[in-house]
Amino acid sequence: MIKNIRLYAIAAVVSLLAVTTTAKGQQSWKNIQSISELFDAYPALVQEVFEPFDLDYPGLESVKMAYEKGDWVIAAEALLRYYRVSENARELARDIPTPSAVMDAEADTLLNYVFTIQNVRGAVPLGADGHRDWYYKGPNNDREWAWLSNRHTQLARVMNVYFETGNVKYARFVDEFLKDFILKSMPYPAEKGNESIWRGLEVAARAKVWTRVFYGMSNSTHLSDATRLLILRSLPDHAHYNRSFHGGNNWLTMEISALSTIAAYFPELQDSGAWLDYSIDAMVASMRDQVYPDGVQTELASHYHNVSLHNFELFKEICEKAGRSLPAYFENTIRDMYRYIAHAVRPDGHRILNNDGDRGSDRELILAGARKYQAADWEYIATNGLRGSIPAGGPSFFFPWAGQLISRNGYGPHAHWSFFDVGPWGSGHQHNDKLHLSIAAYGRDLLVDAGRFAYTGAVAEKFRPYALSSAGHNLLLLDGKGQGRGPTHAQNPLTEEDVVITEDFDFAYGMFDSFLDLEGEASHARSMMYVRDHFWVVVDRVFTDRPRTVEALWHWHPDCDPLIDGNRIQTNNSFGNLTIVPVGPSGWRIDQVRGQEDPVIQGWYSPEYNVYGPNTTSIYQMPISENSQFVWVLVPSEKPGVAASAAISESTEEAIKLEVEVAGDRWVLTIPQKGTDGVGILRR
Repeated sequence: MIKNIRLYAIAAVVSLLAVTTTAKGQQSWKNIQSISELFDAYPALVQEVFEPFDLDYPGLESVKMAYEKGDWVIAAEALLRYYRVSENARELARDIPTPSAVMDAEADTLLNYVFTIQNVRGAVPLGADGHRDWYYKGPNNDREWAWLSNRHTQLARVMNVYFETGNVKYARFVDEFLKDFILKSMPYPAEKGNESIWRGLEVAARAKVWTRVFYGMSNSTHLSDATRLLILRSLPDHAHYNRSFHGGNNWLTMEISALSTIAAYFPELQDSGAWLDYSIDAMVASMRDQVYPDGVQTELASHYHNVSLHNFELFKEICEKAGRSLPAYFENTIRDMYRYIAHAVRPDGHRILNNDGDRGSDRELILAGARKYQAADWEYIATNGLRGSIPAGGPSFFFPWAGQLISRNGYGPHAHWSFFDVGPWGSGHQHNDKLHLSIAAYGRDLLVDAGRFAYTGAVAEKFRPYALSSAGHNLLLLDGKGQGRGPTHAQNPLTEEDVVITEDFDFAYGMFDSFLDLEGEASHARSMMYVRDHFWVVVDRVFTDRPRTVEALWHWHPDCDPLIDGNRIQTNNSFGNLTIVPVGPSGWRIDQVRGQEDPVIQGWYSPEYNVYGPNTTSIYQMPISENSQFVWVLVPSEKPGVAASAAISESTEEAIKLEVEVAGDRWVLTIPQKGTDGVGILRR
């Protein structure tokens, strides 16, 4: 095996000279099929293939013999023969399909190097050297487009279509694609990078795809010997990168699972054992660092929670294949991560939209976890009670380390559901959104998070600051200023002093006191009570050292067209509605904006990356001269026009008493000024 970066750099120089000085290789690389043709065009590249291998490994005797004689072509051919009969990955090998002319429209688009990346379609251009421009950033000049196109998920898609249809044009595309990319990607820089090809996540993703291609097409003559050898030449570079330059958090799970993939499926490489040892130590340590005891990944973004979960599972499977054991903690944590997504899921099967997440469906993932862990209660939640057994806890759930309260009144498709965030900022992909509240009811999203929009490119330049800011969330702005950074990790779990769940109600309290560029000192405390089956109450308290202007923001799902009715806001949907009833001081100025770009971005919603559109934001604005308190009653209803009223009957330093009447039913709520001590409810 190449033992250090210095030797890698020497090999890279040799490859560079071979690739850039051999005119024959530049002009006819597409026609290279055999090992001898590859050696004629790129002799140094073929010689480098053997450096990482343990040629004393059982079965490589003929490879070693030819290698020691300097018979490079014979040695390479012997190496490929070894892999054709190897037992390494018999489960990945696929039977040759019956030839046909059946076509697949989506795959045919990919054959033209037209890729749709995060909902943006672009064609990778052909360069003057005959290779595709793998640094192409898509039509929006977005680095994310280049990065994701270089993960090669599209390659896996085309290979699957080949096996489904038997049409050889798809297999030939796989061969050309890999040959083009590997030759163009050389030399391997052997340093941490951030450009289109050699960045950790892309390196990791390719290693997994290429492994499936290498073994999956082991019986197919349409993946040429030249391309097979190029894969063997490049995969050790990928392993070296993931071993030497991996990141943390969900990056580590992806990169280390790739390192272990190469180690487990190519045990003939000299460093495979050491890579597996390192992978186990790194992954177990990372799991302890990035997953809270309540099963929530510390970035606190639903999308990246699932990314980490997938890669932890993949790593466990790889270790089982390699005969390596993991501590029981590893399996238990995977189960807890499933438990979280099962208990947090919306009634329609979609996950929380929070931080850099997308509003995707988790239903099938939850059902897979339920089958794996025989968790009938998860199945019950994911199927809206059609199968499985009702959870012993709930229907509301609290995750004390993540600081997330999921409130429900049941598990049916029309159930009430809310997400209230009183936790830490997060260890990555954070938005400034502590104390944000999202609400869904009667099969409809009502109050929403703005989403993530995009990370780079034109969409990000316009909307990314809004996505990250408090202005894109259901929060208060003080003098137009939103929240700044918070603590990245929870040091201790929240307790009953912060959150209480009873049969009749859920209650949570949190505070935030760090506002960006705000003059003087101020803090925002928010209490949230969900009265089960009926309504939500939000109590906002502003503590300030000077007069300020307060703005309360309520962001609606794009399908909602809320109307102003006096000092309240109410929707007029055919089903699934919400009425916001302010309680207390009058004098609110109420504005509604939708798709605003000037003077500031406001009223936009992004359910997934690069997908966005206008939504309505209701803005309540009021000047205050001192510490102030604002109360909101949020009443869901299937049909519009619910009758609701509320009033504060008593206010002391310890608590307020709030009288609420909805559709003829009356309650008296006791809401403490701080924490949860004394909270209560009385129905009259």
